Amino acid sequence: MTSKFSLKDLADQITHLIPSDIKLLKKDLDQSIYQLVQSAFNKLDLVTREEFDVQTKVLARTRQKIQTLELEMQALTAKLNGPTDE
Repeated sequence: MTSKFSLKDLADQITHLIPSDIKLLKKDLDQSIYQLVQSAFNKLDLVTREEFDVQTKVLARTRQKIQTLELEMQALTAKLNGPTDE
């Protein structure tokens, strides 16, 4: 998604679908729709894009550290076992 997503924008889009004669109650309706949409999204257990990006970076750093430690462990194991003459 290239643009920022907003619950307010979604609520506004839903409100625009409502016939104009009902729009007299627009303020109350806007608030009700916004709360309904917000409640639905809260139940989905979503994370923000920023939080997702941060966790992706943390995971990449962790994978790199694991690879480094695996290589160090292999080198130390090779030193401990010494050269094998077979």
